[in-house]
Amino acid sequence: MNKNELHGGARYLGGKVEKAVGDAVGSRAWQVDGVVDQIAGGAENLYGRARGIAEDAVDAAPGFVDVAKERLRNAGEAVGDAASRAGNRARDVADRAAGRAHDVADRVSGRAHDVADRAGDAASRGAARANATASNSPALWALGAAVGGYLLGWLIHGERA
Repeated sequence: MNKNELHGGARYLGGKVEKAVGDAVGSRAWQVDGVVDQIAGGAENLYGRARGIAEDAVDAAPGFVDVAKERLRNAGEAVGDAASRAGNRARDVADRAAGRAHDVADRVSGRAHDVADRAGDAASRGAARANATASNSPALWALGAAVGGYLLGWLIHGERA
């Protein structure tokens, strides 16, 4: 729980109390101010939650990247081993078939290694993009919450005046 969640929750509860007091004494100004505080507090609390989730995602992302790299490395090695085995078999066939299949097996093995390398690079780029997107999200949430809170406050206070 971060300070935005705490402050937003406190402001929301304060707005509830303020509206209840306004209802009890019949003060429209207190009622409106209480509703404004509830909305602003709820928006700040929601921003705090989103920020916490984004921070958790950013903290967890390097671990996911490492796991993904390790799995891709293992898959690449498995593909390389399989390609190597296929190449050895193909070499045996090539030796028996006048050497032509030997060239084909080498090209297949090289392409399999190229494909494994490309897959590893693509996964690394995707993980970096996901990490960048997760770390940039709090700013977008803050901007959206600020604009929404400002517009709601302006609409509510504009009708009162």
